Amino acid sequence: MGDSNEQKALQLMQDAEKKLSQQKGFFGNIFGGSNKVEEAIECYQRAGNMFKMSKNWTKAGECFCEAAALHARAGSRHDAGSNYVDASNCYKKIDVELATQCLLKSIDIYTDMGRFTTAAKHHQSIAEMYESDPNTLLKAIEHYEKAADYFKGEESNSSANKCMLKVAQYAAQLEDYPKAIQIYEQVGASALESSLLKHSAKEYFFRAALCQLSVDVLNCQHAMEKYMQLYPAFQDSREFKLVKSLCEHLEEQDIEAFTETVKNYDSISRLDQWYTTILLRIKKANDDNPDLC
Repeated sequence: MGDSNEQKALQLMQDAEKKLSQQKGFFGNIFGGSNKVEEAIECYQRAGNMFKMSKNWTKAGECFCEAAALHARAGSRHDAGSNYVDASNCYKKIDVELATQCLLKSIDIYTDMGRFTTAAKHHQSIAEMYESDPNTLLKAIEHYEKAADYFKGEESNSSANKCMLKVAQYAAQLEDYPKAIQIYEQVGASALESSLLKHSAKEYFFRAALCQLSVDVLNCQHAMEKYMQLYPAFQDSREFKLVKSLCEHLEEQDIEAFTETVKNYDSISRLDQWYTTILLRIKKANDDNPDLC
């Protein structure tokens, strides 16, 4: 079945090329030149779908790129943008950089059209591709920030905050704690303005506090006072009490108590990989034996 689809797809590509060569001549321009371009586009799109069925992602991506370029030449910008997205979806199965290049072309088209929400979503898609590889987290951060900027411009503050929380998560992973702290504090303060989101401020201040603790105990203690004033209910949370205890243990240089406190907290409220990583770093910075468990 795969070979059969590929043969049909290759034939469609040849048909598209023939139609384009016919369109280029003098008589082609007089007798239905634009129709030939439309027919060529249809051939490339059908070929792309055939290659997708055969899981030949490279050729499928090439066909959708050809269709996109022809749409752009014909002035059909929306269709061009859509075909570049189709190409990206094929390429991302095999090559993140090729997939990214196609989405960037699509973004250029949509921003030129004033379709900023669509552009934001595509920057988000690029960021999601990059975040799967620890070596490309800086690129993920860059595209999440661009997505957030476009979302903010369109008053999509919830979507913007989701992107910025991703930036904070990866900034902390890369030990850019000031950047992470700034975002967590900003999103936390923003959450306090909404009765629906108010409860989530606790998590953002907790994350900010752990980033503060990664830098300095005194900074963390001052920050905790500030968070408590902003959100008095935070003082009664298990998260607040955990950070307060950890600060005390670090001041006393009691690493065993630090470890035991984290274990006790984790036995009730399971800490995910991000929290574990940050807490391990804090312990390692204060102890030669970094095993938390």
